[in-house]
Amino acid sequence: MKDIVALKENLIEQIEKHQKKIDLLEKNLTILDLTLKESSFTKASQLGRVKKVVSKEIPQKSTENSIPIKQGNDGKIIANAYVTPEQVSIVLGDDVEIDAETPPFKSFFLDRIIGEMKKKDTVEAENGTIQRESVIDYIINKNGSDIREIIIKNYRQKERVNELINTAGWSLTRMLENINK
Repeated sequence: MKDIVALKENLIEQIEKHQKKIDLLEKNLTILDLTLKESSFTKASQLGRVKKVVSKEIPQKSTENSIPIKQGNDGKIIANAYVTPEQVSIVLGDDVEIDAETPPFKSFFLDRIIGEMKKKDTVEAENGTIQRESVIDYIINKNGSDIREIIIKNYRQKERVNELINTAGWSLTRMLENINK
């Protein structure tokens, strides 16, 4: 009888353990579905935008697949993140003006967060684990000295997406606070 009770408890533990893994896999699947939908499907309503790209106009990003980045103290959306398999684009709101030199953008976000990821990737590239072209990198698009978009290429790991978006939100919030002092 004791063996049967122990077996039952063991089965319950295994079910709970595997259920957590299943839940995580389902979340990952949902994220992948969104990414695939965004990158491989063009709605008829967006076909007009394709013509604009051909005519050298800048395309507007769709807000339906965006991740809003909110300012910490008032919840105002200050940017939107767009995730594709190749890159994370963080587009600042039209009404948000932040100089790229405002702390802690370079010291924290670029040097500490992305810089540390780049160091790890560089070591992996030197060890032959990944190709040199797969090392994380970034581009800052500006309007004058104001940041308009941060493009992070080769993030490679989905765990990095959350870290990049969260730390970008924190950095942008602190930058706005520094500007308003």
